[in-house]
Amino acid sequence: MICRVENLPDPPLPLLITGISGVSGYNALHYFQKLYPGQVVGIRQKSNWPLRGKAIVPCDAEDTDGLRRLFDRYGFRAVLNCGGNCALKSCELDPDMAWRINLLPVRVLLDAMAGHDVRFVHLSIDLVFSGQRGGNHVESDYNDPVTVYGKTMAAAEHLVELAKPEACILRISLPMGISYSGHAGAIDWIQARFKANKPATLYFDEVRTPTYTDCLNRVCQAVLASDVSGVHHCGGPRKLSLFQIAQVVNRVGGYNPNNLMGCYREEAGPIPPRAGNVTMVSNKLANVLGFQPFDPWPFDDRFAPTHSMWHAERSPSEEFSPELLARVLYRNPGCVL
Repeated sequence: MICRVENLPDPPLPLLITGISGVSGYNALHYFQKLYPGQVVGIRQKSNWPLRGKAIVPCDAEDTDGLRRLFDRYGFRAVLNCGGNCALKSCELDPDMAWRINLLPVRVLLDAMAGHDVRFVHLSIDLVFSGQRGGNHVESDYNDPVTVYGKTMAAAEHLVELAKPEACILRISLPMGISYSGHAGAIDWIQARFKANKPATLYFDEVRTPTYTDCLNRVCQAVLASDVSGVHHCGGPRKLSLFQIAQVVNRVGGYNPNNLMGCYREEAGPIPPRAGNVTMVSNKLANVLGFQPFDPWPFDDRFAPTHSMWHAERSPSEEFSPELLARVLYRNPGCVL
């Protein structure tokens, strides 16, 4: 288990992290700043003024001159790119915005790195696949995204491969961790509905391989410190449908089981289109790193759904509460930090 791997190598420093308003970037920023105080900088859009803190710099991702000035000022030797807009419906309704936010900043970042010796790790997504081929995707499977978001992320991958072939592209699934805003993550939306005693409807047939950000952070550390290149999958070992993920949140959080609804993708509206089984196999990454990169989410098998009404089963002797949810779903209880 990666969270029990000690003495991971140090990445080249200073380190720049982009996309810190998202779950993966936000958690990576705090992880690396704790390890390397004074040597890690995160950038956010200038308009996102509530996101403030030590070494958080306002710089729009499409600002080539601004990024170049940052490289000249800090002399970054490594970049972890976590940027992108993953709001499926927004991307579908405004494709120009999606291409501008998900592809243009990658081109600008590559331009800003030109002339600098920089280790580059780029985060992509499992939704570059349609999910129509039964899941268990490996890196050599062809891309066939069904959403504008997936198409822009696939295009960004190709751009990185062409412009910086020595870079490493990590395809992640659902990163499970805290978010700065409290509503940017997969757990956040589901829990918010249950907290408000409102129904939440999730799909039976969209299947993902979620990972704790605690594990993903350490993967990023190991990869940044290596010369691993090309595409590698970052899917966790436990496959869960969106409905099953909601079951976990509902039961562990102690929420009303009657508020969880399920349906199939074909029963939902046409926008945004939804992927099916986009589960990924991470054996290639495990082989190059020399250890298993991810613990299952949830870590404890007791919290893994076994049937469609599992979330309604509550033992009086067991603790189910939002506090428990925060301890075991947002954070990896098996991780030695």
